[in-house]
Amino acid sequence: MQTHLAPEYQDTPEGHEAEAILRKCVHCGFCTATCPTYQLLGDELDGPRGRIYLMKQVLEGATPTRKTQLHLDRCLTCRNCESTCPSGVQYGHLVDIGRQLVDAKVPRPLGEQALRWVLKEGLTSALFAPAMKLGQAVRDVLPGALRAKVPAPQTAGVWPTQRHARQVLMLAGCVQPAMLPNINSATARVLDAAGIQTLVVPEAGCCGAVKFHLNDHEGGKAHMRANIDAWWPYVVQGVEAIVMNASGCGVMVKDYGHVLRDDPDYADKAQRISALTRDLSELLPALVPVLKPKLNAATLAKAGLQAFHPPCTLQHGMQLKGGVETHLAELGFAVQVAPVESHLCCGSAGTYSVLNPKLAYALRDRKLGHLDALQPQAILSANVGCITHLQSGTELPVKHWVEVLDQALA
Repeated sequence: MQTHLAPEYQDTPEGHEAEAILRKCVHCGFCTATCPTYQLLGDELDGPRGRIYLMKQVLEGATPTRKTQLHLDRCLTCRNCESTCPSGVQYGHLVDIGRQLVDAKVPRPLGEQALRWVLKEGLTSALFAPAMKLGQAVRDVLPGALRAKVPAPQTAGVWPTQRHARQVLMLAGCVQPAMLPNINSATARVLDAAGIQTLVVPEAGCCGAVKFHLNDHEGGKAHMRANIDAWWPYVVQGVEAIVMNASGCGVMVKDYGHVLRDDPDYADKAQRISALTRDLSELLPALVPVLKPKLNAATLAKAGLQAFHPPCTLQHGMQLKGGVETHLAELGFAVQVAPVESHLCCGSAGTYSVLNPKLAYALRDRKLGHLDALQPQAILSANVGCITHLQSGTELPVKHWVEVLDQALA
């Protein structure tokens, strides 16, 4: 696609990156067929091709409007279009740039500004955990919309204390320890059973995704630099990997090298951190032969059929497809993905379900319909956002896949 950047963007890093991405797009429209919002709304401007056209106009000097902003806001950043694109267009990076440029020129209503501030500051705050605890204490009397965002209290279980020569770092995350603490402890127990010690550095907090994707790029980068500083002594000592059990965090940390590429103090370190980062499912091939003899056959049989929902950040963001269900099957679990639209987003998408609830719940119910058709005993996923979002619409238990593996090892 030919582009002619406006003078204000010609000599900027954002302009150069956006132009390189735009030039790869041939406007074929394959992406439209796999875009969740286009499936729901049927509007060309609510699909990747239309949004690319809008961002191209802005970069070429057109004045963005509130309508431009709304079409970009409705994007889930699920990156399904990247899996579909035959030209390798990095749409996720482009929309991060486009949103920031549009927000700089289109003031948001005060209510929107306030909500977005509460999300980016509140979710990453040390006050989030006590606030969640309070919400769980009064959960039964909360309004339905708020109750859907407050999962029932969960017991984390025992953290293993045995030391191992093999060590990995794990990011605890900003919301997961308060909302679903068992995911982290189950991860540590599963890795412990395989002879791997899990280390959590308290100074490592939010991965940076919350602020970065709400157009506070500098705030997001500050979180990234803090994590790099916290992890770096362990990297120097030779830690094996940085393990992510929330795919939304994993895709962000794997992108540190790109986001901080122009930072003279952190570019090289960020590249190293990204190279060391592994989604938990990437460890499964090596774990299967070690763990399989330790699994409880009765627990496996009792588990029944598990439906697996692969998060967009796993299958599109990190391009990790089929690994979880394949390797859980090798361990003896009965696991299936939905036969229809397993590639489509569930509607969680970070803060999207708060900012765009109507679209988010329509996608959730559509996803649950396909998963329910399998008649499973439970629904599994790999990201805290997907798990809580899906759980708000079903009586079936929704868990992280590592939790059922942990139960079978107990």
